[in-house]
Amino acid sequence: MSDVLIPRLAIIGVGLIGGSLSLALKDAGAVGKVIGCGRGKPNLEKALELGVVDCYSRDPLEAVKDADVVFLATPVKTLATVTKEMLPGLKPGAIVTDGGSVKGEVVKVIEPLMPEGIHFVPGHPIAGTERSGAEAAFPTLYRGKRCILTPTENTDPAALELVEKMWQLAGSNVARMPLEKHDKILAAISHLPHMVAYSLVNSVGSYDHYEENILEYSAGGFRDFTRIASSDPAMWRDIAETNREALLEMMGQFETFFAELKEDIAEGSGEKLFEFFLRSKQLRDGIL
Repeated sequence: MSDVLIPRLAIIGVGLIGGSLSLALKDAGAVGKVIGCGRGKPNLEKALELGVVDCYSRDPLEAVKDADVVFLATPVKTLATVTKEMLPGLKPGAIVTDGGSVKGEVVKVIEPLMPEGIHFVPGHPIAGTERSGAEAAFPTLYRGKRCILTPTENTDPAALELVEKMWQLAGSNVARMPLEKHDKILAAISHLPHMVAYSLVNSVGSYDHYEENILEYSAGGFRDFTRIASSDPAMWRDIAETNREALLEMMGQFETFFAELKEDIAEGSGEKLFEFFLRSKQLRDGIL
């Protein structure tokens, strides 16, 4: 196994994100043995059955023994606790990286925990679906998707290079950027859309003008738009709490434009409505 990038990989949190990384690296021949770790035994057994991991342990300390790289794929508010639990089991030179959607708070709590000789590389693969668990994992999740690494002045250059190579072999286009920039960008392109989707489903589902649940009449457009509202509530609770300032800034931005649209509709101004919709269409078409 000496020719593989990562001879021994431990994945803490074997769900869509962690499981898909394992499968992608297995397909690329970039990983030797993959050890899974999590609280739920049925999910770990399913991961073993599907070949997502080669073995598993429910004890983080045991799971990371002799690991060259540890990938943390649990909700962001659990990362510090998991890190504290596993640290005594890490070998000198081990690399710890994560997939958390918020970087500022994660680095703030994890980086000070790192002992001398253990390297932390904060990262975030921008990919996912509304599904969760080991059964949701698939090897092409990251293909053609972005992965952002947010190194700090304390990040070991060699560890950074290895983690970057890992994500490239998984199929990702890797970018590096400062923590604050990452959190503001993700608040705009990921966190805000989830807040809007959750709010829209609650709004429509709570409409009580008619006796029946009008969500039963929803067609493709509504279901496509609100697909992400089926995402893990615990994960999004943690994201909303840990990226609060950037998210509130973007929610204020959204409220400004929604208020503009509401006013245009109230005025019955076809010209203003057309300009509003055209501006949005042009911006949207520009990213395709």
